[in-house]
Amino acid sequence: MEHTWRWFGPQDPVSLDAVRQAGATGIVTSLHHLPIGAAWSQSDISARVQAIEQANNLKTPLRWSVVESVPVHEDIKQGKPRRDELLEAYQTTLRHLGQAGVRTVCYNFMPVVDWTRTDLRLRLPNEAIALAFDWAALAMFDLFLLKRPGAERDYDSATLAAAEQRWAASTSDEQQTLVKVIIAGLPGGQEGYGMEGFRDRLAAYNDISEDDYRANLRYFLEAVVPAATEAGVRLAIHPDDPPFSLFGLPRILSTENDLAQMLNMVDEPANGFTLCTGSFGADPANDLAGMVQRHGSRLHFIHLRNIAFRGYRTFFESDHLAGHADMFDIVSAIAAEEQRRGVAGPGSGIPMRPDHGHQLLDDQHKQGNPGYTAIGRLKGLAELRGLEMAIWRSKPMPITG
Repeated sequence: MEHTWRWFGPQDPVSLDAVRQAGATGIVTSLHHLPIGAAWSQSDISARVQAIEQANNLKTPLRWSVVESVPVHEDIKQGKPRRDELLEAYQTTLRHLGQAGVRTVCYNFMPVVDWTRTDLRLRLPNEAIALAFDWAALAMFDLFLLKRPGAERDYDSATLAAAEQRWAASTSDEQQTLVKVIIAGLPGGQEGYGMEGFRDRLAAYNDISEDDYRANLRYFLEAVVPAATEAGVRLAIHPDDPPFSLFGLPRILSTENDLAQMLNMVDEPANGFTLCTGSFGADPANDLAGMVQRHGSRLHFIHLRNIAFRGYRTFFESDHLAGHADMFDIVSAIAAEEQRRGVAGPGSGIPMRPDHGHQLLDDQHKQGNPGYTAIGRLKGLAELRGLEMAIWRSKPMPITG
């Protein structure tokens, strides 16, 4: 795997020099300052390439390996009349990225909300700080703060009872923190909302069924995959995070069946996916290593992280090598796919980044993007590199499944 690192641009508190010290060789970034839907100019892309790749001879080289992401405008997701104009801009961006030598683009097709958590500061027994998702906490927000019409139909009786108990025991400060965490935007999600704006965004999906939404994804792919192919760019859709419906919204990339449908919509090599082990892994039914074995030819980008369940649809982000996902089996399957492709060994091949990380040591006293502080990701990258090396060095290659 190519060892990469997510970097949020010049304002990121984790510098490129820190990335070099972590041992990464590839940068995963985006032009977050540009409005969603605008075509990225060659000059804007070139400026970011130069910021990443230009360094004096004493510094180890970096390259812009993956764009994460080129956001998909809500008008495309909703199938509105402006979508053809917006798709032309998206095609232009892909062509300009290809011309600049940036060959992998991660994107998602989640409606309204990007990746979602209910707690950004869960204190673990070892005093590390982790991200977490709690289904009852989301239900409390949905029922008593958002007050979404018909929300009660989306939760079972046990969840409704737990949400009511939490609401009765919660303070005003706790309620406002939950609002901020859910709708104010997270790193990489380029939009945040106030409560009324959030209600309006949700209402726009009232008449969009899951089938409608899947048809809108097909329309998007039929428009952009040919442009990506022409530009030499690989598209890597990110799964739903978490992999189930939130706020009654359609979610269509949560399971292996969803993935297979998406790949078959436009059956071309450029139409691929991101394996996010934390996102797909939040559904215990997903066979992560098996997904690599069955769909590996279309695997273009990898996010490795792990989760530990605390109840139904409730989990926290655990250490990278500890949790529900069997990282040995997953990395073994990835290494087998890379062998099939003729990859020489660890450190090359499919781009991988250590996804998220605990807030550790003196990072707990610094301002940073939730999940993207330096030391936790450094720890995760080191562990994953060690696992990868051991798998590649073992004879014969240990592949399960």
